[in-house]
Amino acid sequence: MSRILVTDLDGTLLGGDAEDRRRLREALARHPEVTVVFATGRGPDSVREVLRDPLVPRPRWIIADVGATLLDGVDFSPVEPLQGQLRAGWPGAPQVRAALERFPALRYQDEVPQDGRCSYYLDPAGLTDELASAVAALGLAWVYSGDRYFDVLPPEASKGGALRALAEKLNWPAGSILVAGDSLNDLSLFRLGTHGVVVGGAEAAFDAAVGNDPLVHRPDRPGAAGILTALQALGWVTPPPARHALVVGYHRPPPQHRPPASPNGILPTLTSVFADGLPGLWVAATSAPAPPPLDRVSLVPLSAEQWSGYFHRACKETLWPVLMSEPERSVLDPDSWAAYRAVNARFADHIATRAAPGATVWLHDYNLWLVPGLLRAARPDLRIGLFHHTPFPAPEVFATLPVAAELRASLACLDWAGFHTAAFASHFRRALPSPPRTGVHPLGVDRPAVEALARTRTPAPRPAVDHLVLSVERLDYAKAPVQKVDALDRLLTTRPDLRGRVTFRLICPPPEPGITAYDTTRDLLEHRIAEVNARWQQAGWQPVDYRPHSLSFAEVVDEYLAADVFWVTSLQDGMNLTAKEFIAAQSTLPHPGILVLSHHTGAATQFAPAALLTDPHSPDDLTTQLTRALTTTPTERRTRMTHLSTLLGHDRPADWATHVIAAIRQDPQDT
Repeated sequence: MSRILVTDLDGTLLGGDAEDRRRLREALARHPEVTVVFATGRGPDSVREVLRDPLVPRPRWIIADVGATLLDGVDFSPVEPLQGQLRAGWPGAPQVRAALERFPALRYQDEVPQDGRCSYYLDPAGLTDELASAVAALGLAWVYSGDRYFDVLPPEASKGGALRALAEKLNWPAGSILVAGDSLNDLSLFRLGTHGVVVGGAEAAFDAAVGNDPLVHRPDRPGAAGILTALQALGWVTPPPARHALVVGYHRPPPQHRPPASPNGILPTLTSVFADGLPGLWVAATSAPAPPPLDRVSLVPLSAEQWSGYFHRACKETLWPVLMSEPERSVLDPDSWAAYRAVNARFADHIATRAAPGATVWLHDYNLWLVPGLLRAARPDLRIGLFHHTPFPAPEVFATLPVAAELRASLACLDWAGFHTAAFASHFRRALPSPPRTGVHPLGVDRPAVEALARTRTPAPRPAVDHLVLSVERLDYAKAPVQKVDALDRLLTTRPDLRGRVTFRLICPPPEPGITAYDTTRDLLEHRIAEVNARWQQAGWQPVDYRPHSLSFAEVVDEYLAADVFWVTSLQDGMNLTAKEFIAAQSTLPHPGILVLSHHTGAATQFAPAALLTDPHSPDDLTTQLTRALTTTPTERRTRMTHLSTLLGHDRPADWATHVIAAIRQDPQDT
């Protein structure tokens, strides 16, 4: 059922204090099914000024100029033919002013933009029968309010008349409408048989004129607080949710019906720390129908269309390529960017209503880049941090985004920004004219969990070859899967002695349905795999073992244990936790393998002394380092893995979360 709030502005929606307006704004944000309509004496330009206030809810429709103007609240276009009908019989302001200039008590409101009406200041003594007759002789209507304001209107124009026309057009029943007012120019709204609220402190004459209508609420609270009281009495809005000292914002919720593919990464880390008693709330989006309630998780419901525009298009097609330093792949579609803005606004509203005064807000990743600016405007009391699990590109690459200025303005509102490496933090600081505090906190893995599992597992079945090279990665051009197949092709060309002796096993799950940004990569990858296998295969052997599906984490550990070489070739990577999982699993073996790691991963900063580093942008280097990995001695592999195990350390993801929250909360004066 439709629910429509039709409210005057001055003295009504804008009445009371800022906290009252914030509470009403948050209640309406929690209930997007309530459509907001402004019914005001202001003109359109003045309404635009009001909407700059982040505490003012956005109207879907606007009745302005005391009912002479009817606008679409999205683009401020006139609603025709309704507006034309409301203004029928209006002779024009010059004619009205000329006809009434003989009344010296009337003082025209020159400073007020007007359209389709004439507004005057008038003391009560000047409101005479002669003046009323003069207006009637023009075939026009008038309304007097506040013992000061005299508005001359077209004969069919009034706030109530405009609302009646709009309600008929949109099939709104009277019982679905709540009108709110405080003065006599709102009286026509209360003559339509709808629910009503006369806010506290309303004009006495207006209150008396409304009478004892049982549909009308009369709360003691003024302005926005009075409106909220009526909405709650009608059951149209619910009481505000509990407030939390810590609110975590990540675009995905924890998995509900299956364990994650790995105990490592942001989803498992957040799930774990909340399960271990982290006192806070996790705000996430969902496009699933009627999601079941989750403990300590508050969901922002999105339609499938909203999710697709926001995540599949804006995140993956506009922002992700730039984060991967491949700006030529970035495509900005106005509709998908509008979805990104809208979803970020939904997150900001959701967080603002659930964060306690002075709370800490911990956001995650580029998916919520616009939330800091929106939150700062609505809740300046909050301490806001954002951790980037992705790389952050060089300033000149970031600047290629057409929306870079919009993003910079929001990111500058952070109190703190976190990164896996000092290089990414430096890029971020140089990209913003006024950057917030930054910190470097590389995320680790749950090493005890990986090692304990590895000790109970059996290595995966391997082909009858001397060398098994393994990559475990989602399908993404940033992981350079095609470049790996090309490097293997060159290896077999230059080293015929390795034909039949080496197999590259590529475990590469597809992205979620709806993401098309990687379709070209998948087509090219599968084409090259078919070519290379056809070129080099022998009886009982082919060089590429392609497995385009997900595995359980136990099965992934089996693959880690079976591999002689773990091959990570990311063109850009915030960290790469699979490399860390491989080290943790292999450190339990007496005869470990070797890690080949891209220079361009965050993990390379940590493991450079012991891994074989490779540059995926150099085809020759990819082949050279793979060849080197295949020819290392068992002693060198054992030495390198011992060193990697030491470098991996024993920091737990839960400890990482504790350090990040402390960094966000740190007083800048203490740094």
